[in-house]
Parts: sequence; structure tokens; C-alpha cells
Amino acid sequence: MAKDPDRRKAEPVEGPYDETMSWGSDVPAAMLRQLGIPYIALTPGASYRGFHDSLVNHLGNERPEMLLCLHEEHAVAIAHGYAKATGRAIAVALHSNVGLMHGTMAIFNAFADRAPMMILGATGPMDATERRPWIDWLHTTQDQASLVRNFLKWDDQPASTAATVEAMLRGWKMTMSAPQAPVYINLDASDQEAPLEAPIALPDPARFAPPPAAVPDSASVVRAADILAKAKNPVILFGRGARTEEAMALRLALSERLGAAMLSDLKAGAMVPTDHPNHAGPPFNKLSPTARAVLERADAILSLGWIDLGGALKQAFGDSPVEARIIHASLDSHLHSGWNQEHFGLPPIDVEMLCDADAACLAILNALPEGAAKTAEIPPVPAPKEGSGEALTNRDVARALKAAVGDTPVTFAGLARSWPVDLWPHRHPLDYLGKDGGGGIGSGPGLTIGAALALRDSGRIVVGSLGDGDTLMSVNALWTAAKYQIPALFLIANNRSYFNDELHQENVAIRRGRNPANAWVGQRLDNPAPDIAALARAQGVGGIGPVSTEEELAAALAEAVAEVRAGRPFLVDVHIDPRQGRETAVKRNTRGAA
Repeated sequence: MAKDPDRRKAEPVEGPYDETMSWGSDVPAAMLRQLGIPYIALTPGASYRGFHDSLVNHLGNERPEMLLCLHEEHAVAIAHGYAKATGRAIAVALHSNVGLMHGTMAIFNAFADRAPMMILGATGPMDATERRPWIDWLHTTQDQASLVRNFLKWDDQPASTAATVEAMLRGWKMTMSAPQAPVYINLDASDQEAPLEAPIALPDPARFAPPPAAVPDSASVVRAADILAKAKNPVILFGRGARTEEAMALRLALSERLGAAMLSDLKAGAMVPTDHPNHAGPPFNKLSPTARAVLERADAILSLGWIDLGGALKQAFGDSPVEARIIHASLDSHLHSGWNQEHFGLPPIDVEMLCDADAACLAILNALPEGAAKTAEIPPVPAPKEGSGEALTNRDVARALKAAVGDTPVTFAGLARSWPVDLWPHRHPLDYLGKDGGGGIGSGPGLTIGAALALRDSGRIVVGSLGDGDTLMSVNALWTAAKYQIPALFLIANNRSYFNDELHQENVAIRRGRNPANAWVGQRLDNPAPDIAALARAQGVGGIGPVSTEEELAAALAEAVAEVRAGRPFLVDVHIDPRQGRETAVKRNTRGAA
């Protein structure tokens, strides 16, 4: 995808710039450039007005360039999407306590997804004698980071401008070290706006670089390799890992060396090729019948960065003892605090490696005897259900998108429920970036924009296959994509419902012997159905929809892909029936039916 030569910043900065570091806020701004951070996503706020001035009039809005957002949650989600695509942090600025409150959900998502980012907060003057009446008192908090500390890796509120340098060095080192997660540095408004009393030298970040990922101890590697070499039916669970072709090749080599079945979790993204003969069916949110069958007969299970190992074993074995020997490699326990239960159920583990999952993969592979590639015995995968043809499904959307993009590689920044990975397998680590981490709604647009920003010159088309509920919560995030001409395709699987919750209500009613046909009540986004394409156009993003036939779909996607290839964002709103192709369907009340 060629870069648009006419792309300019929305507000070009007129020179001359004040290149002298003479104000307190010049220091954190200069440190962002020193750390090589290319972007800072923000929604303006008076608590960091000094810092904002430094970004513009000291740095010229370059390295980092500001990405203006209409809501703080979008700013954090964009940084999260960038990190998912690159493994690297960009910066976010959040206005005092109120802006931080807006960004909270997105920070939790990034923490749960182990995404790095440097969040710069701000507070009114901690010196009460310097506060303006009313507003500075409202926007000054004694311990602002306490609002989000339970889902941060680290935070600081430097008490002077000079201390800001070390805080940002440490913050960068912390967020970029495994396990990665957001850090928060809170800047005092008084320090920002005070003149520097003496010059401050900026250190070389190379001397404060993040350390290499932890490797497993040799004894654990020997034990793990011995268990796996002797196993007749080994299984490897591939969770979080580096999004590189080299790392994917090593994972695949380990599976082939052992003849091990591979399982993939949609929460983690593309870690191994999902159409490889050793891969047991499509990736999943919860165990598929094929995955369960593979685990039930396994005599050795290797978990490499798997998310919720205890839950996967519970789904496969219930309360029965797990006879298979279990090996688990992860650094996640370093971030478990107990505030939230994202440590998940406690699994039985025979060999535990407190190390980077990819480092464990390489060490085990090197410890195994060499031999020809082996093929795992995979149970038959049931054929997916096709729709009746009466309404569009995500299978129709996938086929039409394939026809529109041709041979151009696609990165899915998000996948709507029931997206057919069997039709569009993951073969490259950037084919699919995984879920949002925290299971909230409203992150999809921002994540897609962040990923598209990161990959804008990669030759890949970035697609967010998003639900209508997710999109409607954050549709004004699209304005940032329009403003900065970030080429992303927003593909809305619009079932006019909070459909996931319809299924929950349906299950509750059935369990209680009540009428499941009422599951739609209080869930449907219909009568009237929001015009998502019109909402996109209102943000300056091209939009088509609602699309409800195969002919309309083909034409809409052809236009959308052409726009994205030209460097512009675009949205297509597709009305789908999520019950098409399901094993069972509850007869729905026609009022509000989709």
C-alpha cells in the first residue's frame, strides 16, 4: 500500500520553534523524542496545557506527532492497537482525574492484553497556594494513579521536573519489559509551567534499555523435553507470543518435531498457521469439540503463554483429574495482584517455567532429538454450517472480502463473532491481532485505527471486523482516522443486537424452564436501527450501508477496498443474521426481529 504523498498533519505548525529547553514541560516532551516515541494520542486538557505547548512550540508536533481524539478511551485504544501490531509502546496523554476516568476501560483492556504504552497524566498544582479557584481544586487528586493502579504495571508522580527524566526512563523500561503492560506518569501542572532554573541533560536511553526476555532454567528444559519426547499424543497450546515470522516458524518447528497437535485461542491472535495439518480445527474462544477431543487423549500438554490454562483444562476434563503431564511457560504471574481475578483458575502443572513463552519454545526445541517432521493425528473437524441464503452471514462477508482484496495481505485488527477462520486461515503473525484483552465493548474502532496507523506503509490492508454494539459505543473514534487519513476498513457485522447477551438470556431462560423466545427484549438495537454508515460519514469517513444482499455486498467492498488502498478509511455496514448456520435457533418474536 503506497503512502499518500499528500497526507499532512491536520494543524501544520508554523515556525520558528523554541528549540531551547526552558520550561518544565519541555522536559517530558523532549524525553518522548529521546525515547523514539513517534506518536502521542490525546484529548486536550488544561492540566497539561504546558506539556501541550511544549509538544507544539518546542518540538514542532513531530516525534512525537499528536493524534487528536474525541474521547480519552479512543486515545488509549489507539495506543493499544499500535502495540498489538508492533509490540512497541506509543504515548497517551490523559487530562487530570476526569480524563483518566474516561480512559479507564481502555487501560484495563491494555493491561489484560499485556500491551505496552506510556500514559502521561496530569494534575492540578499539588501546592494548594498555586491553584486557581474551583477548577484546579476539582482536578487535583492526592493519589491520582490509585484510580487505575490495580491495572497498571507501574506508576509515578515525580515531585520535580528533574525527577521526570528518571520517571520516564523507568516507565519506558518497565512498559517494554516482559510481561508488558501500561505505565502511568503523572505530571504536576505547576512543574510543567515553571521556568527551568538550570539546564537538564537528557541521558542516552540505550543505557536504560529494557532487558531481554527471561529464559527458562536448564533443569526445567530437560524435564520438559523428556516428557514431550516420550509422549505419544502431545498437544501444544499457543497463547501470547511475539508477532514475528521467526517466532511463528519456531513454534511450527516444535509442533512438527514432536508431531504435536496445535491449538490456538482467538484471544491471543495468530501464533501458528491455523490450516496446518497439525492444527486441531479453527481457533476458538472456548474449546471446540475437536480441541476437547485432542486434549482428552493427550498424555502431555505444553502451554506456551496460554491465556487461562486452568479454564481450558476445566472445559476439557471438568472435575476429573488431568492425567496428562502439563508444562507451562509464562511470565503473567508477575502481574497478578488479586484485585481482579485475571489470574484465572489455578491449573495443575508438572513443569513450570517462569519465562518468556517463545524463549521456552526455542529452548525445548533445541533440547529435543532431531528428526523428520511428524504429523499429529487430528480428529475430523465438523463441517461449518452454512446459512440458508435468506440473509447475509459472516461467511458471505468473508467470501466477498476475499474477492475484493485479491492477493493483498490483510491484517484483522478484530474479528466479529462467528467470523469463519476456516475460510480465511491465519498464516502470518500479522493476519489476526487478537481480542481486546478485557472483554469490554467499545474498543474495536480504536484498536483498528491504532493497528492501521502502525501498518500504514506495510502493504497490508487493516480490517476491523466489528460488531454493531462495539462500533456504536465508540463510533466517533473514526474521526481521528479521517483527520489523519489512517487507512482502515471498518467492516460492521450488524445484527442489530447486543447478541452475545441475547445468547446469555436465552440460556438462562432455558435453564429455568422459561420462554427463550424473549431473549431479544432489552437487547435489540432496532426500531429504529442506528444508521452506522451515516454516523461514519458524519465523522468524515466514507460509509456504505446498510448492505443486505450479496450483490450490494460485492459492490460495497470493491469500493471500500479501493478507498483504503488510496490511503483513506472506509466503513461498510452489513446487516447479518447471526443465527444463520447455528445448530439450533430459538424462534424469535417478530417484534424487533433482525
